[in-house]
Amino acid sequence: MANPGTSQHEWRVTGMDCGACAGKVRGAVERLPGVEGVDVALMAERLRLTLDESRTSTDRVENAVRAIGFGISAKGAAPEKPKGGFVLPDGAFPAAPEDDAPTAPPAADAPPPAWYATSKGRLLLGTGALLAAAWAVHLVFSEQVAQWAFVLATLIGLFPVARRALAMARARMPFTIEMLMTLAAGGALFIGAAEEAALVVFLFAVGEMLEGLASNKARDGIRALARLVPKTALLEVSGRTREVPADSLRIGQVVLVRPGDRVPADGEVVEGISGVDESPVTGESVPSLKEPGAEVFAGSINAEAVLRVRVTKRAEDNTIARIVRLVEEAESARAPTERFIDRFSRVYMPAVVGAALLVAIVPPLAFGQAWGEWTYRALALLLIGCPCALVISVPAAIASALSAGARHGLLMKGGAVIEATARITHVAFDKTGTLTHGRPRVTDVVPFAGADVLALAAGVEAGASHPLGRAILARADSDSVAVPASASARAIPGKGAEAVIGGAVVTVGSPRLAEEGGVLSDQIRMQSEALEAQGKTVVIVWRGMTPLGLIALRDEPRADAADAVRQLRQMGIAPIMLTGDNARAAAAIAGGLGIEYRAGLLPADKVTEVQALGRGTQVMVVGDGINDAPALAAADVGVAMGSGTDVALETAHAAILRNRVGDVPGKIRLARATMANIRQNVAIALGLKGVFLVTTILGITGLWIAILADTGATVLVTLNALRLLGFKPGREGRAKMNRSVETSAVAAKQA
Repeated sequence: MANPGTSQHEWRVTGMDCGACAGKVRGAVERLPGVEGVDVALMAERLRLTLDESRTSTDRVENAVRAIGFGISAKGAAPEKPKGGFVLPDGAFPAAPEDDAPTAPPAADAPPPAWYATSKGRLLLGTGALLAAAWAVHLVFSEQVAQWAFVLATLIGLFPVARRALAMARARMPFTIEMLMTLAAGGALFIGAAEEAALVVFLFAVGEMLEGLASNKARDGIRALARLVPKTALLEVSGRTREVPADSLRIGQVVLVRPGDRVPADGEVVEGISGVDESPVTGESVPSLKEPGAEVFAGSINAEAVLRVRVTKRAEDNTIARIVRLVEEAESARAPTERFIDRFSRVYMPAVVGAALLVAIVPPLAFGQAWGEWTYRALALLLIGCPCALVISVPAAIASALSAGARHGLLMKGGAVIEATARITHVAFDKTGTLTHGRPRVTDVVPFAGADVLALAAGVEAGASHPLGRAILARADSDSVAVPASASARAIPGKGAEAVIGGAVVTVGSPRLAEEGGVLSDQIRMQSEALEAQGKTVVIVWRGMTPLGLIALRDEPRADAADAVRQLRQMGIAPIMLTGDNARAAAAIAGGLGIEYRAGLLPADKVTEVQALGRGTQVMVVGDGINDAPALAAADVGVAMGSGTDVALETAHAAILRNRVGDVPGKIRLARATMANIRQNVAIALGLKGVFLVTTILGITGLWIAILADTGATVLVTLNALRLLGFKPGREGRAKMNRSVETSAVAAKQA
């Protein structure tokens, strides 16, 4: 809880290219007095913290970030401009047109600049030109003159790096790549290896440039999402249309969407019938038919005919904005592996410096070896020991996975969720709206003693959001039934609803609720059981203590539900259905899908089932309703279907926008692929360093090979992480968990 007098502040920080950069920004500000809750988001280029301004001013925070070479501007303010000069490292001042974009969504209005237009690009070109000039001097003039040319090239190229290293040291972060570079290149000059020092500075600039390109590539997914919403909309006013900014639209206004246009806001179709391509938003390739009453997403494309759409959400709350926000906020939930590597790198860097110092002094002092030779090897060891590739191995993979998932309608709230999803052993599905379409139809209306059952039930369910309630209202509407006015309506979670109609309380509820209320006779029970045996859900309508009739409904399974269950079993994951429906209706659905089930569960019962499953296992819960929210929160990973309620979406750890059950195994495959990618990255980073560590100490490799190895490891790790951007969650992979996991879990449950 924040102390009185503190407030939250947010800035945009430019020049961050990897997890190490974010760590430097975090380290620079979290040491300031009065600063708490520091959150640095690499992909969103965001710094957020809680600040006691009586102890530290916002100017001091900004100066601390600028001092270590990054650009910073308050949220909504114009980004700082570069001050020029190729010797400035990227981040010394924001140096690129991408910084001209508004804070949220990032870089939506301006494309990223060409690599040579950034300050890292200028540093690369400048150091390359200096190195080439020094080599030219070496060919034309004497060795002594050439030596001075390489010294000059090294000093000019090293100046911005050394300045940044000094700034980091002043901020009590002495063990950084900039410091290692400064020591290595400066030491090389000291022992007379000027040519190699100049080459090392150039290769360092190459590595920095590649990191910048990789981070921009990872941000492209978020930029592409942000650009989906059109800038303008055709607003209808008094029967005429006029073009207005899309972000100015208000709830209730009506916009015209022509064929080929993108929908400018989340809304509801009020007139027109057309196919709408929602693939830019959900990844669903088949156009969805939209009729009056249907929902449309901002950013989707109207394919066929003119639609009139009533705006239902403001620009900042539309589907695209929510996706962008979820992806950006996901960075704050760092994976446990990432946090471990961060802690490891803090110990690793000082250890490398200590090892290099021992390599430099022990052989000459203890064994009489040449000082120059072992100093050279120690300097090379400093470069090999740089942890850049290791530090970037996790966030690069996580960022790529988040972007790839968002492009396919699979949202996960951070690296911690990805890591937990990869370990899932059980998936518990809600039935209505998850395994089924959530659009049940009334199949039978059985009145008792001539009661107008459908009208009274519709009166109770007026304004209901539950699928069964909506189905009753739809049947009443199609039958042109006059719905009576009701008052004091309330839902009875997991059981039904009631309202006052004509001065009496009318209840629409499950047979279980009717039995609790003492209105379930043997005859009604027999009628209910006969309908339930057909796979139907039965609700009973009664007034006071008088039963008025039965209404039976049926909801069909989604077309891909059975295949999704099959895929999960093949992956070694045990699926189960949890439903509040009666056992007979649940058995009818579960039998067709080949899935175990637990029926008659209230929201609290679902939580109990999830907790029981969770003993010694990792449980994912997939649901879409308010009733599912407690179970979603109780699960190791809660997944909300995209058509679900806002409560479910906010409570869940992840979301599926396409309403496909088949996306559940796809989400797990993406998480497993991400964790495999992370393991590969760590192996690449540590493996290359291990090899060159040995060869350097043995004198086989030198300075320029050392920096090339470090740069090479960073490039390989980044390229490997970027492979995830092309991941296809729907493609069934060969890797499966051990079948014994499922077998033992099921056996334990049966026992």
